[in-house]
Amino acid sequence: MKIAIFPAARNWAVLGCAILCLMISCAAYPAFAQDQQSKPAANNPAPAKGAENSTNASKEKPTANELPPLPPEKSIEQSIVLDGQTLNYKVTVGTIDVRDTSGKIAGNVVYTSYVVPGKDRPVTFAFNGGPGASSVFLNFGAIGPKHLDGMGNKGDSASGPIVMSDNQGTWLDFTDLVFIDPIGTGYSRSLVSEADTKKLFYSTVPDVHYLSDVVYKWLVQNERMTSPKYIIGESYGGFRGPRLTYYLQSQLGVGINGLILVSPYLNPTDENNGYIYSPIPWMITLPPIVAAHLEREGKLTAEAMQSVIAYDEGPYASALIAGNANPALEQAMIQKVAQMTGLDPTYIKESGGRLETGSYLREVRREEGKIGSVYDSNVTMLDPFPWSPEQQANDPILAAIIAPTTEAMVNFVTSVVGWKTDAPYHTLSYDVNKAWSNDESLRSGSVTELRQAVAADPGLKVFIGHGWNDLSCPFMGSILSVNQMPDELRERISIHEFPGGHMFYSRKESRIAFRKAAKADLFSTH
Repeated sequence: MKIAIFPAARNWAVLGCAILCLMISCAAYPAFAQDQQSKPAANNPAPAKGAENSTNASKEKPTANELPPLPPEKSIEQSIVLDGQTLNYKVTVGTIDVRDTSGKIAGNVVYTSYVVPGKDRPVTFAFNGGPGASSVFLNFGAIGPKHLDGMGNKGDSASGPIVMSDNQGTWLDFTDLVFIDPIGTGYSRSLVSEADTKKLFYSTVPDVHYLSDVVYKWLVQNERMTSPKYIIGESYGGFRGPRLTYYLQSQLGVGINGLILVSPYLNPTDENNGYIYSPIPWMITLPPIVAAHLEREGKLTAEAMQSVIAYDEGPYASALIAGNANPALEQAMIQKVAQMTGLDPTYIKESGGRLETGSYLREVRREEGKIGSVYDSNVTMLDPFPWSPEQQANDPILAAIIAPTTEAMVNFVTSVVGWKTDAPYHTLSYDVNKAWSNDESLRSGSVTELRQAVAADPGLKVFIGHGWNDLSCPFMGSILSVNQMPDELRERISIHEFPGGHMFYSRKESRIAFRKAAKADLFSTH
């Protein structure tokens, strides 16, 4: 999950996804924690280079003494039945302190780990996105041992029953799992002033530094430094992933064996006029729109999508580049796009064949009075403001997902594990997102670090997973970006697409296919 911190002004600038280089980027659409009326945070001053640059000089009153201490580490034994076999494991909820350069504790990072008895087992560290998202989505949605039923799919209810089941898509049988909540998310918290919190935790570089330190400390404290190590990041967590990998590899001396990027957000751009001239933004968003239409018709297959990609990279791109200079080519493109998407040809013509994400999500179900989700346009809800020129409501998936995930996680931690606290659990934090520094490092993306990390370690492999229907982080962004890399790097980066959207793992079949593909690509030697 991610939270948009850019305005919803352009299709191609979505805060959310894709491995993009050149002008490749995500579609500009408000992500999970902002509705259409939310305003982007003003640019903050340049961030500190890391915790080492932070001081306690702020005149704001620190909050450390105002908060009761978090509970000590707590562990229990659990089991699930996976593929007909019982898998026993230990779940632990604990904290890792983050200190400033003076040695004072500046924050508490809370993690949830699942460990299976055994020698030389791999360990995978999981991060969601935002900035401002906790790790509950990857935990209870994707790869943890328990799955929250009714999470991110059509018809889900915010007040529905909390039903947990043994996750047949879990990775726990082949890797231990550590889910980390960055400061300001989950139960993790800052203990310093607001100004110092922003310097230490709420900008790109310090975020990577302290989270890398958390990974390092967990490995040392649990005597796992020599274990095979993996990082998985979703959405903005996919932005963190390459940077964490490269920083651990090059600065902290911790080698990462595999990097998994789920619906990754890796390289936003802010070219004010690029979307007018470049075909790339529209090439990125057309395929998921076609995928959603094919799914509604029961025709969505890998073979069908290959033909969509071929058209996207060939005739569609050529027509966009030619523009009005070749009316015949442009008219043929408009007719083809209308046929592929099922949209009104007049709408396609007036759009010039360029489908802006926010407009499309309202147009596709306008006659039904519904709006689609940017994370999966086939997940809809009634539009409470159908006459407004722009969407006023929150995203359909986000509107239904916060309550059940929060309830499930709070109940699991406090009642099942018994880590007792009445502190609030922040599944998605608006405050963190609004406070995040919109700095140059954020806008530069993480493609550079991805290339450097893979180039520096011939043993590192990268797995990129996308949902076909995702408009917040379209899969074409990753395809186009990886295509630009040297052959030696591309050979160790695999891209997989699955039925579904941003959280494609919410569909059982896709979750199980994700497990199978990741195990085969990355974990088969362990």
